[in-house]
Amino acid sequence: MDSRTNLPNNFKYALRTSLPVLFGFMFLGIGYGLYMHNLGFSFLFPTLMAATIYGGSVEFFIANMLLQQFNPVSVLLLTAVLGFRQFFYGVSMLTKYPLQGWRKRVLIYGLADETFVLNYYVKVPQGYDETAVHVWITILNYFYWVTGACLGGLLGSALGMEIKGLDFIMTALFICLAVDQVRKEKSHLSSLSGMVITLVSLVLIGQRYFLVVTLLLLVAEFAVKYWHEQQKEEQR
Repeated sequence: MDSRTNLPNNFKYALRTSLPVLFGFMFLGIGYGLYMHNLGFSFLFPTLMAATIYGGSVEFFIANMLLQQFNPVSVLLLTAVLGFRQFFYGVSMLTKYPLQGWRKRVLIYGLADETFVLNYYVKVPQGYDETAVHVWITILNYFYWVTGACLGGLLGSALGMEIKGLDFIMTALFICLAVDQVRKEKSHLSSLSGMVITLVSLVLIGQRYFLVVTLLLLVAEFAVKYWHEQQKEEQR
């Protein structure tokens, strides 16, 4: 049987592969929905933002910006910098994703961090359509996140009360990610430079724009570092 027509098996394999993301996305999505409720938004806002932005940390930042004075330049720069890693994901997937058709558009739009990891490293066994499995993983991960955000918003509305401490959820998330990254890295130079750049930007630029400036400087730093490493590799 042609693996392309074996849709149930492709879906089941993608579902089994994406189960770890299911629990992670549902937990974070519910937290995001509750967070939006705490800010005073109905469940429609986190649901629509999860479905259209689909940017994880970007959505938390946008939620706060909705309560502030509208500043499209800051929103554009912040979103672009936070999502710039997707550029590298896309380059890495050029040989794995189809060159044309609707499936390519689905795969590009749904290229989240967790989806990239699964689709890049998963070894699809013989008898399955690799592209179909990638598409199903992408769709399922997207569904997990949007559903979690919607459930969180609905739960907040049903409880009808403000849950204390949810305003710290993004801070706690980034602290956990940062600590885990520091523990894994061989050299702490990047972490230390990030702290220095952040503090200097805060002092010189001010609270309103320091985050955008910090992110731009960090991207420039890593670009220069990557260029130097490539030069060393070519000289060997």
